[in-house]
Amino acid sequence: MTRIESPKVVKKKLFSPIWLLPIVALVLGAWLGVKSIKESGIEIQVHFPSAIGIDVGKTLVKYQGLTVGKVTDISLDKDLSGVNVKIVMDYRSDPFLNKNTLFWLVTPKASITGIEGLDTLFSGNYIAIEPGDGSSTSEFIASTEAPSMIPNEEEGIVVKLTTPTLGSLDVGSLVFYRQVPVGKVVNYRLIDSDTIIISTFIEQQYAHLVNQNSQFWNVSGLKIDASLSGIKVNTESLASLLAGGISFNSDTKADKAITGDNYVLYPDEESAVKGVEFVLTADNADEINQGSALVYRGIEVGKVHQTQLTENGVKFSAKFDIEYQHLLNADSQFWVAGADISMDGVKHVSRLLTGSVVNVLPGVSDETLPEKFTLLEQSPDLLNDSKLKIQLSSDEHSGLTAGAEVRYKQMPIGEITRVTFTKDFSGVEYQLEILPEYKGLITTDSHFVSESALTIDASLDGVSVTTRDLNTVIAGAVSLVRGKTKALVRANSQFALYRSTDHATATLSKNSVTTLTLDSIDGAGLSDGSPIYYKKMQIGKVTEVNWNNKTDQFSISVAIQNKFSQLIRDNSVFWRNDAASINASLSGVEVNVAPLEGALKGSLSLGLLSDELIGNQQRLYDSKELALKQAKAITLVLPAEAKVAAKAAIRYQGHQIGVVQQVKLNQNLDTLTASAYLYGEYAAHFTKADTEYFIVDAQISLAGIKAPETLITGPYIGVIPGKVSDAIDTFEAHLSARYDADIEDDALTLILEDSQLGSIKVGTPIFFRGISIGQVDGYTLSDNGNKVLMYSHIEKQYTHLVNQSSRFWDASGIKLEVGIFSGAQIETGSLETLLSGGISVVTEDVTSEQNKLSDNSRFDLYNKMKEEWRRWQPEQVKP
Repeated sequence: MTRIESPKVVKKKLFSPIWLLPIVALVLGAWLGVKSIKESGIEIQVHFPSAIGIDVGKTLVKYQGLTVGKVTDISLDKDLSGVNVKIVMDYRSDPFLNKNTLFWLVTPKASITGIEGLDTLFSGNYIAIEPGDGSSTSEFIASTEAPSMIPNEEEGIVVKLTTPTLGSLDVGSLVFYRQVPVGKVVNYRLIDSDTIIISTFIEQQYAHLVNQNSQFWNVSGLKIDASLSGIKVNTESLASLLAGGISFNSDTKADKAITGDNYVLYPDEESAVKGVEFVLTADNADEINQGSALVYRGIEVGKVHQTQLTENGVKFSAKFDIEYQHLLNADSQFWVAGADISMDGVKHVSRLLTGSVVNVLPGVSDETLPEKFTLLEQSPDLLNDSKLKIQLSSDEHSGLTAGAEVRYKQMPIGEITRVTFTKDFSGVEYQLEILPEYKGLITTDSHFVSESALTIDASLDGVSVTTRDLNTVIAGAVSLVRGKTKALVRANSQFALYRSTDHATATLSKNSVTTLTLDSIDGAGLSDGSPIYYKKMQIGKVTEVNWNNKTDQFSISVAIQNKFSQLIRDNSVFWRNDAASINASLSGVEVNVAPLEGALKGSLSLGLLSDELIGNQQRLYDSKELALKQAKAITLVLPAEAKVAAKAAIRYQGHQIGVVQQVKLNQNLDTLTASAYLYGEYAAHFTKADTEYFIVDAQISLAGIKAPETLITGPYIGVIPGKVSDAIDTFEAHLSARYDADIEDDALTLILEDSQLGSIKVGTPIFFRGISIGQVDGYTLSDNGNKVLMYSHIEKQYTHLVNQSSRFWDASGIKLEVGIFSGAQIETGSLETLLSGGISVVTEDVTSEQNKLSDNSRFDLYNKMKEEWRRWQPEQVKP
């Protein structure tokens, strides 16, 4: 019997999984639709003056190099004053499309200050955007030029300069410190009818040079100062001559400047120099104007910098130079002084051309300076009661008149006030007044000599012509000869007036001599009886000339008349004279001819150094210059191929510290012996046993000319000072300086190795991201000759940029790679590396104690940069 199963009842499902597919499709479609609408872009309108340089569908909108929009349409505006440019902006730019957002067209632009928009030569013109604040909008007016970009504080500081005129300054004009560019002008604006504010950016690495006491001045263009003393031409650099520039000074003791500090921009350096400023007042400015000099005892101590009309007259803004600021006191007096034209002659004739000056009489008061000083029309008579009055007597009249000057060393110290007969009519009496500040010059054994306007002394000893100024021709003059004692005279003391110096000497001197011996490298053309002069006056003679065969030196015995023995002091020096010398300059031609006896027999001169210096009385110098500079004799042994000649300079870092006096070929024909002098103030540094001397000659290459001055002057001797304490006077000079001579002690030294030298040479720079951080100092072959070793160094401040993970490659010249399918690829560096060569370096890892380099570490120099090196960007942290 068949068993029948009961049916199963299955409950029907309410939702089938198949319905998920249309739901997902619906959600995805909705999301894509929303995304499409959201990212469709934002349409805005920008008004431009013209459509030149703008193309529909081509011109892009960029922000800091990133494309954020594109031009879609251009149409004329209603009043035909410009065009309306429709732009579709990226939807993400919506937060930046505000009322103060700026748009401008970037095109290539070349000017003296530089080239702007250079990238548009390849990518075409584009519209730049600078986001601003304000309410959201879709309509804008384009700027006619790019807004000024003020760098942030991490890049440097921005200081503001105030000036009444802009001159040739412009955005991009450079800011110099000691002729080194340290910043630039980034903006300027006119704030009122008389004032311009110039925003100046100083790079961070130079920001410490600007302090609270810095002064800024305009160095734009060419400044020519023409006067009776000559023509002076000043310009900071070629860049400032063409594009304008600003320079400033710095005081290391003052507080450092910060962004926003304000300074005055002076018109020139002379106006900016520190000093004491004060105000002078006068009824009118007939004789004084801007630039008039402040004069004290014939020396310019300041200038008038500004003239201003006031209700009561004229106000002058003046300034004392800093070294003369002590002359300004509460009771100082000022008066106008011009050319003095009278029957007696013409005084200060140069002022007929240069204008009047302001004479200064310093005060003694310690009180606070007044707000202003009165400018007098004539000099105040304040010294009459304190002048020293004395009398001179002579057997006959010497042509002196009232008003004749009394001089000491040709400087006026008083004047003759009266000329009369003596009471018994046996002679002539002169009344003298000596200025108070010169009373101390007149002692009981002083004597006075009458000067002549023209004196010709012709004898077998030679011809001497002495001329004086026009005032001496008209009124005559009296010279003071100081005595030995310190006893001062009383008022109304009597003195004799001598006709001439010889007359005074014959009367006051005695015939006795003082002897001493001088050492010389040669005979100096002297013989027994050669005269010795002091200020062109014979004071002794040479008694004997002897040669020492052991030292190849000469000893010269001299005798000085006893009346001149006081000239033999610790600061006395001797030098030999030339028979004739000519000194030509813009101020005239001066011809000095030795007396006949001196020209025939040779002669010597005696001079005195400053009181604080000690002379070498045992040395006979070859010239006056060497004597006054207290030169020390040294001997240099040079290779025979050296082209150094007599009179060649000895220089340290461009500064002359000595001179070669004589060069002769040695008997071995391999070397030269040069007799030279080091100026005394430098001798101690350059006579140490480890001092190095070398030849400096011009080197011409594509990169330029080193030591170009030697093309005209000939090679000279360079020197590196020694460090040891031992001193010597004979040195061996080399044909060139050693390669590491100029490397600082704290620099990092490296050795780069390559199979060929290529275009690398001494001085080739080492670049890190285009910035020079070191250079090649020398090169040589390895011991086996298989490699070239290039000795290089990295400057101290950049040593953290290189370590054991660094790679160096030759970035010189042009590198060309040609492939059948890849085509040709040309790679070049900068113009500098193209001409003079260059080495680039890149570092993979951050510098640490584990990978830090030691001196003379070695690296291979690759011939080009590998592609994977481009991705190395370690976060270098300067120690």
